[in-house]
Amino acid sequence: MSEILKVNTVHDYNALVGQTDQHPLVSVIDYDEVSPIFHIKSDFSVYALFLLDDTHEVLEYGRSGYNYTEGTLVCVSPGQTGGVEYDGSKFDRKGWALLFDPSLIKGTTLEASMRDYTFFDYNINEALQMTAEERSIYISLLHQLREVLCQADNALRDSTAITYIELILKYCRRFYDRQFATQQTTNHELMTRFHSLLDDYLNSRRPAVEGIPTVAFCAKELYFSPNYFGDLIKTISGLSPSEHIRRAVIKFVQNKLLNGIPAKKIASALGFERSQDLNRLFRKYTGESIADYQKKLR
Repeated sequence: MSEILKVNTVHDYNALVGQTDQHPLVSVIDYDEVSPIFHIKSDFSVYALFLLDDTHEVLEYGRSGYNYTEGTLVCVSPGQTGGVEYDGSKFDRKGWALLFDPSLIKGTTLEASMRDYTFFDYNINEALQMTAEERSIYISLLHQLREVLCQADNALRDSTAITYIELILKYCRRFYDRQFATQQTTNHELMTRFHSLLDDYLNSRRPAVEGIPTVAFCAKELYFSPNYFGDLIKTISGLSPSEHIRRAVIKFVQNKLLNGIPAKKIASALGFERSQDLNRLFRKYTGESIADYQKKLR
């Protein structure tokens, strides 16, 4: 029978694993101190980062499963569901967990910058694989944060805890950038597949009905989450997926104009209701109107 634990607060997760509350809104857990714990899926209303060092189970988040390896970091945002199907048994978890309530950062600069930490919306199979050095840095920061949480309750404790959480998230972002950059062969193949996808789509009849391809569409076709896909493409090429899409559209238009196709017909084929809208896009990215470009061709 499927059972899901509602993790509405960090206390809820602490109670599940047997961790004493360190702070009403933050928890740092060393699983060596609380294992064994129950297999159970959880519905999170808090942010959570799980550094997993055991390799004996398939972890599930959303509807996908993932056989993780030692040093895997999984990041969960409020509204996500994950864990392992409840079967009444316990197991020895290895690794660390950091949980913090959204109310902790409400009204702070961290709240405003949370949108930059897009890895909270990555798929489970896009988890971060830490190097030994990265893992050491991460755990060191968790130890320091836990020391802060053990201090007397005051405003300074909360602000210091937020500073440490933000530092941890910045390191995670840097670690992800390293992971993107070190996948050279895979990255080259991805860019080739991405451009082929755009070419095939634009040269089909789909744009006339569905419009110009979106980043979400491309990510889905290439089996990525939109955020991971966007971050990966930006790291590889220095350009966002949206920029690649727009450049592919401009190249498509230029080729059609070169072959004498009227601008109005090209606009219709790309799903633009008015040729003026295509002309505006063309001018923005080439610095000249379609009519001026056609004069040059003549």
